[in-house]
Amino acid sequence: MIKRKFGWTDVQLPIIGQGTWLIEDNSGGGGQYRRNDTQLAVKALQLGLELGMTHIDTAEMYGNGRAEELVGEAIAGRRTEVFLVSKVLPSNASYEGTIKSCRQSLKRLKTDYLDLYLLHWPSGSHSIGETMRAMEKLVSEGLVRYIGVSNFGVEELKEAEKAMRNERIACNQVLHHLGYRGIENSILPYCAKQEIAVVGYSPFGHNGSLFSSSSQGNNKRRMLEEIARRHGKTPRQVVLNFLTSVHPANIFTIPKTSNPNHVRENSESVGWDLARDEIASINEAFPVPDHDGPLEMI
Repeated sequence: MIKRKFGWTDVQLPIIGQGTWLIEDNSGGGGQYRRNDTQLAVKALQLGLELGMTHIDTAEMYGNGRAEELVGEAIAGRRTEVFLVSKVLPSNASYEGTIKSCRQSLKRLKTDYLDLYLLHWPSGSHSIGETMRAMEKLVSEGLVRYIGVSNFGVEELKEAEKAMRNERIACNQVLHHLGYRGIENSILPYCAKQEIAVVGYSPFGHNGSLFSSSSQGNNKRRMLEEIARRHGKTPRQVVLNFLTSVHPANIFTIPKTSNPNHVRENSESVGWDLARDEIASINEAFPVPDHDGPLEMI
């Protein structure tokens, strides 16, 4: 697995990691957990670690903590191999609430520290200064190595940076897929300037449905299939390869899957190059809009 420097830090991270949104829910959102399937999710995460995808992202919101518990199972006995990330809900992001949420996440994950702790999206209830003060306290106590945010626009990032006293923002995690490239206008360039790593989530679109069933969507799918055929790859691999080369200095992606076949597929998405005309075809089919657009919050 190819690695690159994670923003301003001295950490080298695989450019493809592992997301965990809904890994605990096998009911299509109904919340019915089946042990065989959740154990498959654990095994998929463990396979990802074996294949070099050692960046695992989770959150207290995911399954009300259940996803964190599954991640804890997956990394048992191999914590030092993993760059472990979790997030605090904005509604919990008061000074005391942030510290409490972090401790609860650590308990579910069965670890004594997080490599990166994120504010899941901007809070309407608590000031960014209050949250960042708590984050810095967590760093000083050794419970968190790095501080980050998620779903922040440029102005919100600037506010978070100003609120820091002793630390720096290490990461902004945002939605990024072929149909949602607005972050490439302002957010990616700003983060590159500030040496803030950008981690894109849902690289295949929400629920993995990148394309509509329209004729236009079918044409785009066929174009990706043709590019994939030339390289002996799959359309998913073409997508991940493209997304991680848009701004190679500071962008990463965290596809989620509980399917071991897809884990292997994801791991083989880099280490080869798209041709210049193929990149041009993808850019033409999935253009960057002329504005950032509203940031979605998941």
